[in-house]
Amino acid sequence: MGTILDKIIDVKKTELDGLANLQLAEVASRKKRSFIEKIREANEMKIIAEFKRASPSKGDINPDLNPQEQAVQYEQFGADAISVLTDTSFFKGSFADLQAVRTVVDLPILCKDFIIDQIQIDTAHKAGADIVLLIAAAMEQSKLIELYQYASEKQLEVLVEIHDEEDFQKANSAKASLIGINNRNLKTFEVDLATTERLAPLVLQSGASLISESGIKSVEDVVRVQNAGARGILVGETFMTAQDLKETFKQLKLPVRTV
Repeated sequence: MGTILDKIIDVKKTELDGLANLQLAEVASRKKRSFIEKIREANEMKIIAEFKRASPSKGDINPDLNPQEQAVQYEQFGADAISVLTDTSFFKGSFADLQAVRTVVDLPILCKDFIIDQIQIDTAHKAGADIVLLIAAAMEQSKLIELYQYASEKQLEVLVEIHDEEDFQKANSAKASLIGINNRNLKTFEVDLATTERLAPLVLQSGASLISESGIKSVEDVVRVQNAGARGILVGETFMTAQDLKETFKQLKLPVRTV
């Protein structure tokens, strides 16, 4: 019996042909919006705020939220980048969501999806993404390197996501400059912040900037991953369900500690 990730990838393979016929208006003009530059110059924890309607582990999170209204608030309250889930089958997102967000904010936008083919990168670029996610566990090393180089040629930044040491070796082979440690195991969907603590030394030694992803809900969580070496966090559910979004941002945006 396959894992949840295996199931998602199998479905994703069936969707690739449909992307060729997806009707998206090309972004009129592109300008460079670099999240990597932001994080390298950071004097505070950088936040990638995620728009996520649902997930396989949580079910519906906030399915009726307007992506443009949420994105405007994210920018207003201090997000440094916005992640938009574009997977429909499991997360109830779409590339239309990404394009809608692009029209109302001037922040770097991350296309969050299970990318396994160049056409997904083309579609993300067309919709207005500045960054694409490549999940190391979703592909062989050679494929990761191929897609990383393809995205880079299109002037897109790449966040390479890892969850274990094998994933890190793939990311390092691609010479990734931005690595996200996903505290959620995509094979079981269990979350453990100790994953960031375990893998952070490898990432920092490689010279890549480190993002901690998933399971970050409190100041204590931010302090924990910050102490491990994270300079940025990716937060979705906590923002999507926040009663006071402004206050939640204020709590999580901690100053960067200097050694």
